[in-house]
Amino acid sequence: MRFRMSRISRASRMSRAGTGPLRTRKPRTRTGRTRPNSVAAGASALLLTLTGCGAADMTKQASPFANAQGARTVTLSVQSWVGAQANVAVAQYLLEHELGYRVDTVQVDEVPAWDALSQGRVDAILEDWGHPDQEQRYVEDKKTIARGGDLGVTGHIGWFVPTYFAEQHPDVTDWKNLNKYAGKFRTPESGGKGQLLDGSPSYVTNDKALVKNLKLDYKVVFAGSEAAQITQIKQFAKQKKPFLTYWYTPQWLTEQVPMTEVKLPPYKEGCDADPAKVACAYPHTPLQKYLNADFAKKGGKAADFLKKFKWTTEDQNEVALMIADQKLTPRQAAKKWVDSHESTWRTWLP
Repeated sequence: MRFRMSRISRASRMSRAGTGPLRTRKPRTRTGRTRPNSVAAGASALLLTLTGCGAADMTKQASPFANAQGARTVTLSVQSWVGAQANVAVAQYLLEHELGYRVDTVQVDEVPAWDALSQGRVDAILEDWGHPDQEQRYVEDKKTIARGGDLGVTGHIGWFVPTYFAEQHPDVTDWKNLNKYAGKFRTPESGGKGQLLDGSPSYVTNDKALVKNLKLDYKVVFAGSEAAQITQIKQFAKQKKPFLTYWYTPQWLTEQVPMTEVKLPPYKEGCDADPAKVACAYPHTPLQKYLNADFAKKGGKAADFLKKFKWTTEDQNEVALMIADQKLTPRQAAKKWVDSHESTWRTWLP
């Protein structure tokens, strides 16, 4: 994901498997993949993942391994979509094998991750889809979080239909014609309306407001998670059925199920300022990295490396596809990518 994308929480993106976007206004904010600042209750739970040495007590202000026999450690926040997993997997592999650090990872939803980063419970977020309120509070006002630079990937959230349907009905790509096709997108879950398929209810999106404000005869239906959404999309595609879905780029699934974006009213700065009145498309968002301010100053080579970490959408999708579709572990996928892209990652080393 997903706003990839306002890439948007994506409580179950760890299986974005799967991203960018919107991994919600990840976006005004998956817009991040997160868009307005409301996250489902429970999104604040901090779940330890892939640490390799048992459970860490995330009530502590730093990694519990920070002083273990003088070991140097870094704690990275990993969001639940696979694009974010890909970032962390490669960064972790290089920090460990090239720079000699111990790396712990914790899965934290988008907004709570900013709190954890500010408090020093994690050292870095490698893929943020845009959270202006948190940025103002922690970067500008409190100065407890520092900008870490561009990730190199641009995220975008939007509404998509399968390309096979768009080729048969070219006018469906204009939102003004969506009501004409509501009957074709109807499902048992959407009742008498067309279905707009969303992922996890924890994603912060503009979709319900867009349906209402654009007077569309549709109902937003949540699949429950990114993985469940992907399963449904694959089922629709296998049967060549029409569907309309909230989706984001970059995301590996579009390599398997080509999708065409529906053009919503053009995005203009500030058009999504009021979540209740939004009636415009999601923005294109250059995804950003953020570091704990103290870590940014005193994190040595690890901090320098994370600031330099910058790759392309194609790089991220390559690793994400290995994790999500080829079923490699994040570490296996990272090693495979590192082995074949030395000219890229060498430039990140301090």
